[in-house]
Amino acid sequence: MGIAIDDPRAVRHGDVGVINHDELGSLWLADHGFSLRLRTIVRGHVDSKRYLVATNANYAKRLSPASTETLIHQGGPMSIEEATAFGQAPELKDCLRLRSWDEQAKEPGRLVTPLESYRAMIVTHLTGTARPVQQG
Repeated sequence: MGIAIDDPRAVRHGDVGVINHDELGSLWLADHGFSLRLRTIVRGHVDSKRYLVATNANYAKRLSPASTETLIHQGGPMSIEEATAFGQAPELKDCLRLRSWDEQAKEPGRLVTPLESYRAMIVTHLTGTARPVQQG
């Protein structure tokens, strides 16, 4: 999402694009009334990459060349302390799920659900008529 936003706060680096797209996506969501929880998950998807590289030896091997390059500019793998703290975040599972979807979306030829199909879910979210998320 943050990659597609034209924002003067975008930090670009060569051919790999917008380094702070997680932050821009979260800010865009905030500006348009989306929940703190959703903004936290979007903001956490880059940290999810940093976490997975730090905690899963095979994960870095699966990153695309652009994702490997942006990782360098996004802080690199998390330190042990950072990974421990991030691993305890209540949104961890959802951040990792979003990270997985982000990677799947980069697969050439992958069929994706049209954006319009999410309209009702978005309206429900923004109007506050969504069911509370069950923690557990």
